[in-house]
Amino acid sequence: MIAAAGKILLLWSVPRARSTAFFRMMIQRGDVVAVHEPFSTLAEHGAAEVAGRRVCTEQAVIDALTALPPHRRVFVKDTTDEEYPVVLADPEFLRSRAHSAFLVRDPAETIPSYYAVNPRVRRDQIGFDHLERLFLRVRELTGRTPLVIDAADLVADPSGTAARYCADAGIAFVPAAMSWAAGDRPEWRATGRWHLDVARTTGFENRSPRHGVALDDVPHLRAYLDHHTPVYRRLRRHCPTGPIATAGRP
Repeated sequence: MIAAAGKILLLWSVPRARSTAFFRMMIQRGDVVAVHEPFSTLAEHGAAEVAGRRVCTEQAVIDALTALPPHRRVFVKDTTDEEYPVVLADPEFLRSRAHSAFLVRDPAETIPSYYAVNPRVRRDQIGFDHLERLFLRVRELTGRTPLVIDAADLVADPSGTAARYCADAGIAFVPAAMSWAAGDRPEWRATGRWHLDVARTTGFENRSPRHGVALDDVPHLRAYLDHHTPVYRRLRRHCPTGPIATAGRP
């Protein structure tokens, strides 16, 4: 499926699913305007920045994104720690202005990683329920099943998985974007404490967890896992398999 020209490319992800590494890859392409987590930053901090414009409501985020110059492809990565009711209630944005893809990761990996950064994490902030509602809404509005990517596939086959995303998004696959220089980025400065690991990376890497959190050591996290695992499995069923028909177009 090729995205219509001019649409905003939206990657919706559960938290702690290597989505910022994906964002880093998209920056490395050099041909997109990359916007980092405007909706989740707004939810956490009460304001966000979109290409230098301060926004304080979900509608203002949507307006700022759709006002970006049409001659550059816009890529937005966001996480579903919270639900975004204005987005869900905007069929024009989700159907006509944006092209959505979805990123998941085994909750047995995302939950302890989230807890390590925020021990007060609520069950719903793990994000799978919110992500599924967005997935179903996009499918309903567009009449297509959106692309779902599993973070495990990004690590096992980075180039193949990225090429599949590019084909779905209607952009060329850029092999040179699969590696980058380690370091922080100004795009994620507002939420930098969440991105310490990706700042050390130079590509999609299967590193052992540094957080030292075990699910069995925190009893309520096991309940979180039991709740989110079925949702993860439902979404995971939509991950494509088989050869990639095309690597996209320039």
